[in-house]
Amino acid sequence: MSARWMRWSEVPWLERSAPRASLLRLCDQLGRLNPRSAGDLASVLADISAEFGVPDCGILVRQESWQVLAQRGSLEPLPRALLADVQDRDAAGYIDEGEGRCLAVPIPSQGRHLLLLMGKRLQPDQLPDALAIARVLSVILNQLELAQTAERHITRLKSTLELARTFAGESETQNLLNKLAEEAVRLLGCERASIFLWDRDQRQLIACPALGVEGGRLWIPDNKGIVGEVVQSQRVVQVDDAYADTRFDQSVDRKTGFKTRNLLCVPLFGPQGECIGAFELLNKTGGGFYSEDVEALEEFGIQAAAAVTNTRQLEELVRSNEQLSEQVVGGVNIVGESPAIQALRGTIERLAATDLPVLILGESGTGKEVAAQSLHFLGPRSKKPFVAVNCAALTETLLESELFGHEKGAFTDAHSTHVGKFELAEGGTLFLDEIGDMSPGGQAKLLRVLEQKVITRVGGTQPIPVNVRVVAATNAQLTEMVREKRFRQDLYYRLSVVTVDLPPLRDRPEDVLPLAEFFLSTFCKQARRKLLTISAEARRRLQRHGWPGNVRELRNLMERVAFLAAGEQVDVDDLAFILSPEKDVFDDLSDGIGLMEATTRFQMEYIKRAVKRVQGNMSEAAALLGLHRSNLYRKMGQLGLEVTDVKTP
Repeated sequence: MSARWMRWSEVPWLERSAPRASLLRLCDQLGRLNPRSAGDLASVLADISAEFGVPDCGILVRQESWQVLAQRGSLEPLPRALLADVQDRDAAGYIDEGEGRCLAVPIPSQGRHLLLLMGKRLQPDQLPDALAIARVLSVILNQLELAQTAERHITRLKSTLELARTFAGESETQNLLNKLAEEAVRLLGCERASIFLWDRDQRQLIACPALGVEGGRLWIPDNKGIVGEVVQSQRVVQVDDAYADTRFDQSVDRKTGFKTRNLLCVPLFGPQGECIGAFELLNKTGGGFYSEDVEALEEFGIQAAAAVTNTRQLEELVRSNEQLSEQVVGGVNIVGESPAIQALRGTIERLAATDLPVLILGESGTGKEVAAQSLHFLGPRSKKPFVAVNCAALTETLLESELFGHEKGAFTDAHSTHVGKFELAEGGTLFLDEIGDMSPGGQAKLLRVLEQKVITRVGGTQPIPVNVRVVAATNAQLTEMVREKRFRQDLYYRLSVVTVDLPPLRDRPEDVLPLAEFFLSTFCKQARRKLLTISAEARRRLQRHGWPGNVRELRNLMERVAFLAAGEQVDVDDLAFILSPEKDVFDDLSDGIGLMEATTRFQMEYIKRAVKRVQGNMSEAAALLGLHRSNLYRKMGQLGLEVTDVKTP
C-alpha cells in the first residue's frame, strides 16, 4: 500500500500552476452554483466524477461517525483509516491498496466536511486538483449552510409563534415543561433539553424533564455547574467539549449513563425582567452549536418563559379559588367576642408572621383547622397552598404515600407517579390534623422531614427539598401519650415550639349567638333564601345548650336550619328536632332563677332521670343515687315528687 499527503500550504494557486482548462471551467461552473438543499450537490458530484475519471465520489460530514451528505455511485466500504488521518492532519491524502485507490480532501467550511474520491484511475498527482476543487466546494457548502440557516430560522419563528398559541392554555407546569423540552429537541436539533426553574428561597434549581433521572426531575444547588453560572450571571454559556470544561458537573452523566459532548444554556427571564431559570440543550446533532443556535434558543426561551409564567399563575389561581371556596363555606374568620377568643386572635396574628411550628390543642369541633387557616392566610405564605391532611383517616402505608408521594410501580396499585402533600404545599402550609393518631413509623418519618426539610417519595431515591410550614392539631393529651411512650418525645418538642389551646364552646357562651348568626348568614346564601332572623326564645335555647360537639355542632345546626326552616324566623320549634332534651340536660337552670330554686330543680330533674334510667325500679334508683330506699322516698317528699311523677309510663 502506498500513501501520499499534501497540505494547503503546498497547493499552488490556480493562476500560477497553469491548470487544465477543464478544471478551470469546472471551478467556474461550481462557483456560479447557488444551492438551496443538499440535493443540489448531486449535479456537482457528477461533474467532479467526470473530471477525475472515477465512478464513485461523495461529500461526507463528521458527526458521531462519518455521514454521507451527498454521493455519486457507491462509497462502500468507507476508507475510515484514511478519513481519520485526513481529519487529524488537516491535509489531503491518497492511498493505493491495489484495486482500491482513494483520495480524500478536507473542505474548509463551518462543519467537518471531506471530499472523497474512489476509483482505479486515481493518481497521487491529482491531489492539487482535488484541493482546488475543495476550495470551491467550501464556498458552495457555506452558501448551502446560509440558505438552510435562513430556512431554519423562518421555520423556528413560525414554530415559536405556534408554541405561544399552543401552550397558552396549558394548566400544569409539569406537562408544559415536558412539551417545551420535546419541541426544543425537535426544532433545534439536539439529543436532550431541560428547563431549570429557579427556587430562590431554597437556592435550588429544579430541572424538568431530567431524562434518565428517577422521577424525571432533578434538584441541584443554584450555584453549582454551568446552569448555576447561567442563572447567577444571567449570561449565555456555550461549551463545545463538556468534559474538558471544569465547570461541567459530570455526576448526572455518571448517574444516568448519558455522555454529554457539548451544551448550550441560556437564561430565562420573567415578565419583570427577573431571571426565573435556564434552558439547556445537550449534544447538538451533526457537530457543535453555532451562533444561530444561541439566537434560536433565546427566541424559544422568550416563549417558554412566558408560557411557564402564565401556567404558574394559572395554577396558583386555581389553588386560590379552591381556598376561597373553603373560606366562603367554613370561614377562616375566628368569630367571637369572648376574652378567650380575643386573646386567641392576637396570638394568631403574632404567630402568622413567623415560620414557627404550631401545635393546636382542643376538643373535637372547636375549630382547630380554622385556626390553622388563619395562621396561613394572615401570614406571608397566604398566596401559596394550604393543604390539610387527616392523619387519623390513613394507615401508616397510605399516610407515607399521601405525605411524601410515590413513584410509579412503588407498590401494587402505584400505576403512576403520585405527588405528596408536602410537594403540593410547597411554599405554603401543611396542616396535620389528629397528629396524635399517627403511627410510630409515620412519626419517625415526619420527624426526619421536619429536621432535614427534604422528602423522598415512596419507591424513590431522589431527595426533594421542601419549603413548608407545618401546623399540627390534636384533641388527644399528647403529654400523657409521650409519658406512655405512645408518641415520640422528640417529635412532640419539634411540633410544640408554640402551643395554642382552643377553649370549648361551653366555656364561652357569649360567642354562641355571634357564631350562630355568622353560620346562618353563610348558609342562607347557599340556600338562596332571605337571611333568617333568630327569635328571642330560640336565642335563649341556643345559649342554654351544652354544645358537646362544640362549634362544629353549632355550624351543622345552622346549616340544617337554613335549608329546612319553614318560616322567615328561626323559632324554638325549628331547633327542637335537633337539640334533643336528652342532650340539653337542665336547660332552664340559667333562666333568671335564684340559687335555691336552681338547686331544687336540679335535684328533681336528677332523681327523675335516675328513676327513668332503671325503668322505674325504686330500689335500683336508690342504689344508683347512693341512698337507702327510704331516704329516697323522704327526699322525693321534700321536693314534692310523687312516685308516679318519676316512674316511666
